[in-house]
Amino acid sequence: MLAARTQSKSTKSGEQKTIYSILFIIGLCHMLNDSIQAVIPAMFPILKKSMGLTFTQLGLISFALQVVSSVMQPAIGWYTDKKQMPFALPTGLTFTFLGVIGLAFAPSYTMIIISVLFIGIGSAIFHPEGSRVAYMAAGSRRGLAQSIYQVGGNSGQALAPVITALILVPLGQFGAIWFSLVAALAIILLVYIARWYSETLQTVAKQPKTLTDISNPSKNSKAITLALIMIVFLVFARSWYMSCITNFYSFYVMDNYQLTVSQAQVYIFLFLATGALGTFFGGPLADRYGKRNVILVSLLGSAPLAIILPFVGPIFAYIILAIIGFVLMSSFSVTVVYAQELLPGKIGMMSGLTVGLAFGMGAIGSIAIGSIADIVGLTPTIIAIGFLPLLGFLTFLLPSDQKLEEWYGTNIE
Repeated sequence: MLAARTQSKSTKSGEQKTIYSILFIIGLCHMLNDSIQAVIPAMFPILKKSMGLTFTQLGLISFALQVVSSVMQPAIGWYTDKKQMPFALPTGLTFTFLGVIGLAFAPSYTMIIISVLFIGIGSAIFHPEGSRVAYMAAGSRRGLAQSIYQVGGNSGQALAPVITALILVPLGQFGAIWFSLVAALAIILLVYIARWYSETLQTVAKQPKTLTDISNPSKNSKAITLALIMIVFLVFARSWYMSCITNFYSFYVMDNYQLTVSQAQVYIFLFLATGALGTFFGGPLADRYGKRNVILVSLLGSAPLAIILPFVGPIFAYIILAIIGFVLMSSFSVTVVYAQELLPGKIGMMSGLTVGLAFGMGAIGSIAIGSIADIVGLTPTIIAIGFLPLLGFLTFLLPSDQKLEEWYGTNIE
């Protein structure tokens, strides 16, 4: 609750300063963390060839990473809402550091799964607490702050094709060892963040605690429950489509366009790179035009392009995939902020729920899509998944930004 009190107190005093230095550092740490996670799907073509893995087994690797993060993130966010743990951030990256080393030396499929679980634990600890740091440093610009934080993660994910082409293709599985240095750098930066976080909490603790919890959702519990269900479906649509593209589209273009592994990774890089740009611009657009509006346009705007993508040639695929990435991911950080404002005072839990849900949905999607592709073929699977963004129509069932303001007054401004 201290983060919520900090934000509310600044509202009362009119001092809603955005601490950009903290936002940029936590965004950089998010990039480092997620670039390490990007190593895992980037290794799929390497592991498929060296270990003879099926699409289902590759999906299970992604599942191992994402399901741990999905299950743990909301629980960690819920706990740290009650008891802040600033130094959980560098602790989480220490788990990731150990997982990367294990991944580089893993002699078997089982050891790869175990190493990936360690990376998943590190991610589960980092994400809700990183989002809380962004919230605490946001001042009055929550959309922008969350975008700076989230764009770091999306930029890290966008590095996966580069990692594959420049490191993993020439060096193989052992090339992952270089990312132990990335994890070490993130740990050092997060120690600095943790100290700032701790000092901020100490400052708030010394102030008179005359404010009450800003969240009083009981009178709107049915509407909030419906909104949370709709958010689940919207995250499902975006995450399954993302999982399909990042995990399996490279195989699709290799089969249909007769491209090499390195050439196929260019498509994924464009998708993720423009997705990172979309994540950044989505927050400021939401601050100006409303969070629900950005979520709506994000999904429905990308739907027609996602549907026609499998039917175009290799050149047009570059353009269409880049546009899809930008439009679809413009709602990523916005969804987090919307959920946080749906239940004010539950910053860590709602961040863990939405981001963890994205990981979890992606985990289920990776194994389900892989299994479907093994049964019916990859091309029909890519075609079917293209219709998922049409679920964006469910955004009309979410309370508007104005409705949230009516529920909570100026506390969510």
